[in-house]
Amino acid sequence: MHAYANQEIGITGGEEDGVNNESVDNNSLYTQPEDIYEIYKTLSPVSPYFSIAAGFGNVHGVYKPGNVKLHPELLSKHQKYVAEKENTKEEKPVFLVFHGGSGSSKKEYQDAISYGVVKVNLDTDLQYAYTEGIRDYMINKKDYVNTQVGNPDGADKPNKKYYDPRVWVREGEKTMSKRVAEGLKDFNTAGQLE
Repeated sequence: MHAYANQEIGITGGEEDGVNNESVDNNSLYTQPEDIYEIYKTLSPVSPYFSIAAGFGNVHGVYKPGNVKLHPELLSKHQKYVAEKENTKEEKPVFLVFHGGSGSSKKEYQDAISYGVVKVNLDTDLQYAYTEGIRDYMINKKDYVNTQVGNPDGADKPNKKYYDPRVWVREGEKTMSKRVAEGLKDFNTAGQLE
């Protein structure tokens, strides 16, 4: 099979897409090495194309610094457990995913990546970055988007060029692109593809 599969095991805290895990027991946010190994053992004979999103205290959304206790070092233990069980030569046989990465520090990203994370999810950060561009544009152009005709330049001046979605959506794309570029630097992947 040549399809790529991503297995999310355990619980990612926080709230996303209407699923609220904000009040789950904190211990549920940490995947056990035996769980990683079971997935690895089951999928390896089918295909090498899979990754595992293991919980190490991850949460969806962004919270006040200090409220989320990530332990990326657990990923190293997971890798060692699978490597020992499978007697592999590779130190990091498992492709891991960092779910709930928004709001994490650069060190937390880099630690997780050093333990075998190959994908980081930044959905909340990217949503906010996109919103920032649109919000700032609308605030700065508020006198040009309140009506179709009439603005500070004249009562008969049209405003279509200001409220046209192609204009303000582009502002969201610009701020989101900056956040993506920042993430690529944090993940040591900027400039990798030519």
